[in-house]
Amino acid sequence: MKQIIVSIFLTLLLSGVGFFTLKAYENANSYEAMAQILAHKQNAEELSITQLKKLADALTLGLYEGYDESLEEQRKLMETGEYFKKRALSFTLYTVMTLFLLLGLSFLASRRTQTLFITLAALIVLTGGLLMPIMMMSIHMHMEYLGDVVLMTESKGVAGSIGKLFEGEEYVVGGALLLFSILLPLVKTLGMIFVAIFSQSRWSEGIIRFFKALGKWSMADVFVVATFLVYFSGSKGGASQAEVQAGFYFFLAYVILSILSSLSAEKILTERESSGNASDL
Repeated sequence: MKQIIVSIFLTLLLSGVGFFTLKAYENANSYEAMAQILAHKQNAEELSITQLKKLADALTLGLYEGYDESLEEQRKLMETGEYFKKRALSFTLYTVMTLFLLLGLSFLASRRTQTLFITLAALIVLTGGLLMPIMMMSIHMHMEYLGDVVLMTESKGVAGSIGKLFEGEEYVVGGALLLFSILLPLVKTLGMIFVAIFSQSRWSEGIIRFFKALGKWSMADVFVVATFLVYFSGSKGGASQAEVQAGFYFFLAYVILSILSSLSAEKILTERESSGNASDL
């Protein structure tokens, strides 16, 4: 009865992780859209128009309202962008808090249940980490009379960067990022789910030993490689700035959950071997 109750609460917490991840994704995309609009308002052409409106405002002693309207529009865009940014980070925080509750409660469940729910949570945050922007890149230049001109603003996510690397014929870099940041994590996660559900299968032992043999490819190392590849792909020339986005934290959460699910799966194998040795005696 206790295990059933624990499983119900774990299911609710897992649903919460999925819900908060979805909301973080939606708000991160909205913030990205606002950032693109703001960047367009700060390009050379738009800033030139703004300066002309400012001149018209000065010449008409404030009778021309176009300049004030431009400032008000930009202020509203900035406020809207900050609103979506804060919401994305808030839902990211809610996701992390829910994960902590799930991890704590999972220790009251059986080893198989613990492994299953941790791995499913890892799959959810991995999806979020791959689809959400990890960094917001902007390249700008100071121009006389216009001020700070934004040349480019672009969100950098793992999935999007891989596509651009392949488009730019950077097949080696793109292939390495695809393999170690998407394919292997997905295969490993699905493998851990299989182990949790079919722990008595003869395939389970092979799956665990296979991923244990790949232990030297630490997910922490993969995370660093993926982050820096995302950072540098397409970042060429100009004065650039990078802002960490919600996807970074989701990818980091996956790294931690992946390690925990692997440890839990290994304990399933250890317990199975111990019970097998005991039965032989």
